Amino acid sequence: MNILETILGKMSNINQAQRDFIAALLMNLMRLRGKANYRNLSRYSDYHEKTYSRWFSRDFDFVEFNNFSLEYLTDKRLILAIDCSFINKSGKHTYGLDKFYNGKQGKAEKGLEISTLAIIDVDYNTAYNLSTRQTCPATEPNETRVDQYLSHIKQDYMSLSNKGIHHLVADGYYAKTKFINGVTDLGLEFIGKLRHDSNLRWFYNGVQKPFGRHKLYDGKVKFDDLSRFDLIDEIEGTKLYTAIVNSPCFKCNLRIVYLVKQVGKKVRTALLFSTDLKLATKKIYQFYKARFHIEFLFRDAKQFTGLNDCQARGRQALNFHFNATMTALKSYQITGSFARFFQSTSCHFYR
Repeated sequence: MNILETILGKMSNINQAQRDFIAALLMNLMRLRGKANYRNLSRYSDYHEKTYSRWFSRDFDFVEFNNFSLEYLTDKRLILAIDCSFINKSGKHTYGLDKFYNGKQGKAEKGLEISTLAIIDVDYNTAYNLSTRQTCPATEPNETRVDQYLSHIKQDYMSLSNKGIHHLVADGYYAKTKFINGVTDLGLEFIGKLRHDSNLRWFYNGVQKPFGRHKLYDGKVKFDDLSRFDLIDEIEGTKLYTAIVNSPCFKCNLRIVYLVKQVGKKVRTALLFSTDLKLATKKIYQFYKARFHIEFLFRDAKQFTGLNDCQARGRQALNFHFNATMTALKSYQITGSFARFFQSTSCHFYR
């Protein structure tokens, strides 16, 4: 509780009543048993369920709170990661109800979706929630969900100017021209995953003809012949091949990393890429592998802090609930991290 009160004390735009409520709420979510609805929350605290309902309808800057709570992440290798998660929701009048992809069922279902932006400590393979936003209905005719994900990054990335983060990692869904261009326009480098049949071109390095336009490209990249790739290393049975190629779709050059692993009689492969051409092959592999820790945030928040349990239907209350449950999970993480930090004489974290 003292750590939470210290962080809340740094926020100048809230009053004492809200500080007390947020501190009690986060502690309540961390120790709650059962569903995280208003009535059950009131059973574990001195606040009435109607008081919870009123506070959930008010604004609170969770991004600022999360930034203050992550100030101890200095001199760490940090990256940004973004991903979405499906939220089950019944009824007909909840804000944002639509068809979203449910990875658990492998198909689109009616419900809600949240987009989470997280900071990942690569050295300790730990993800920390920065902000969570609900995917809302389109307000303009040409607006897509990719536009909302980009807007999410643009609104919250500027608060990380002192963290020294230069790379954003996302799964294969985000490998779209609009998204990649939007990320690079912010000064970030993008790391993602491509389909095996992606249209990529080799650069031409041969002798040029004396007259006319020089030849730039030398055919399409095919992965059944790896002779033109550079074999960098083999990590835990996975061979890392790399090359710098051109993407006609994204209209830019990419460093690709082709992963090949023998599993029994089968050969497993994956194709990663980065817009940062100078980034080492091993780092691309390591950064993308660390991306999967954002999935643990969704899993733990649904199992332990009640991410799926909101009984509200309004936009403001839903946004408050999603951020509160994800922040409660991060508060549990930093509570343990601070304890390990002060117990260590060398000022390193031990997992």
